[in-house]
Amino acid sequence: MPAAAGACATPEGLAWLAPARWVAGDWVEVSGADPAALEAATAALLPALSALLESDWHRAQVGEELASRYEEIDLLYTITEILGSTVRLHEAAQVIVREVAAVVGARRASIMVHDASRDRLRTVAARGFTADDEFFVQVDDPHSVAARVFRERRVVVHDPMVSPPVEPASDRPYRGQAYLSVPICHASQGGPLRCIGVINLTDRTGGDRFTPGDRKLLTAIASQVGAAIENVRLAERDRQQQRVRRELELAHDLQLRLLPSPSVLYGEAQVAARCIPVDSVGGDFYTFSRLGQGRVAVMLGDVSSHGFGAALVMALVLSAAGIHVETIGSPEATLDALLNSVGDELRSAEMYFTVFYGVLDRHAGTLRYASAGHPHAFRIPRQGEAERLLATSPPVGLAVQGVSEARQVVWDTAGDLLCLWTDGLVDATNEEGERYGDARLLDALSSRRSLPVEEILAGALAEAGAWTTTAADDRTLLVMRL
Repeated sequence: MPAAAGACATPEGLAWLAPARWVAGDWVEVSGADPAALEAATAALLPALSALLESDWHRAQVGEELASRYEEIDLLYTITEILGSTVRLHEAAQVIVREVAAVVGARRASIMVHDASRDRLRTVAARGFTADDEFFVQVDDPHSVAARVFRERRVVVHDPMVSPPVEPASDRPYRGQAYLSVPICHASQGGPLRCIGVINLTDRTGGDRFTPGDRKLLTAIASQVGAAIENVRLAERDRQQQRVRRELELAHDLQLRLLPSPSVLYGEAQVAARCIPVDSVGGDFYTFSRLGQGRVAVMLGDVSSHGFGAALVMALVLSAAGIHVETIGSPEATLDALLNSVGDELRSAEMYFTVFYGVLDRHAGTLRYASAGHPHAFRIPRQGEAERLLATSPPVGLAVQGVSEARQVVWDTAGDLLCLWTDGLVDATNEEGERYGDARLLDALSSRRSLPVEEILAGALAEAGAWTTTAADDRTLLVMRL
C-alpha cells in the first residue's frame, strides 16, 4: 500500500492512487499518462465511488445484523422447544450444544454443568468428541480454562493471532489454538445471579479464530441456555409441578424478550405498549420499527387460542415479520409474505391470527394500513369521535392464499393517536357477566388523549383491570403518537 495519495508507476503504466474516503483499506486507482489529468479525474470520481462503497458497507452491516438477529431468535425458539419436549438433562444439553455449535460454527463443543455436591464441573454434552461421566474438572483447578471461566463468571477467548498458543493442562485437549469459553449463568426468581456451568467451543470452521460476533451471540444466548439447563435439572428432581412451573417461567421471559422496547422509535414516534398473557405465555404480539424518511411501521396481532402453542406461533410470526418489514414496502404485501412464511405451520397447528400492520408517514401526513381480520384498531383525533380502522382481509391462516388489501387515511401528526388492542382486553367480564367492551376502553383512552402515551396506556389498563378480577384471554394494548 502507498504511504499517501499520488502518482505511482505500475506494470501497466502511470496511475494515480487515492484512499477511499469512507472505507479503510480501499483505494481508488485511475490510469493514464498525464499526472495532472489523473489527479483531476481521481478527485472527480472519488466522492461518488466513496459514497457507493459506504452504501455497500451499510447494506452489508444491516444484512449481517438481520442474519444475526434471526439466528438468535431461531436458537431461542429451539431451546424453548427443547424445554417443552424433554425432562432429562443429558438429552436437553446434547441438543442445545449441537444447535449452539452449528450457529457459531465450531467443530468441537461441550457443556459442563456444576456438580454442587462435589464442587466440580461435569461434562453433560459434547460435540466432536466423546464425553463420559468420568471426565470432570475441579472448580479450583488453577490450570483449567473452564474452571477459571466458572470462578470468574467472565468470557475467556483465545485468539492465536493475538496471543501465543496455550494448551490447558486439565481440560480436554484442543485441536485448534483458538477457543471460546462462556459462563452459563442463571438467576432464579427473586434470587441472585449464579453460575451453573460453562460452554466451551473450539476448532472454528472457516478459520481457527472466533470473531467478536461469535462472542456476542454466545454471550447473548448463554443466559437462556442456563435457564434451559436449570429447568431440566429441576424437572429431574420433581417431574410434575416443578418442571411445569419453571418451563413456563422461562418461556414467559423468552417471549417478552422478543417484543421491542419503545426506545426503538425514540425521536420518530411516541409509543407505549403492554402485553399481559393470561398464562405464562400467550399468542398476542406487537412490533414496531423505523423505516426511514419520517416513516414508522407498527404491527399488532392475536394468535387464536392462547398458551404455549400460541406462543410458539407468535415467535415464528415475529421472526418472519422482522425480516419482511425491512424488505417489503407495502403493508398488504407484508401480510401476504407473512402468510407464505408461516402458512404451513398454521395449518399443521390448526391456528390462525388476526393482525394490523400500518405505516405512518410524518411528511405525507398519512397512515397506510392492512388489517387481516383485526377489529380492534382505532384513530383517536385530537378532538372528536374515534374512528375505527376497518379490516381489509380475512385473518392470516383462514384465507387460502394472500388476498390482503390496504387502505390509507389522513393523519394529523400533531395530535392523532393510533390505538390497537386485542380482544382479551374488551371481552373481559365483571361479576355480573357484563363485557368491558370497546366503548368503555375508547372512553378511557379518549379522556386522556392529551397526556403522554405512557400515562394514557397506564390509566386505560388500570380502568380495564378494575372491571374484572380474572382474565380469560391474553390482553395487549398499544398507543402511538407521531
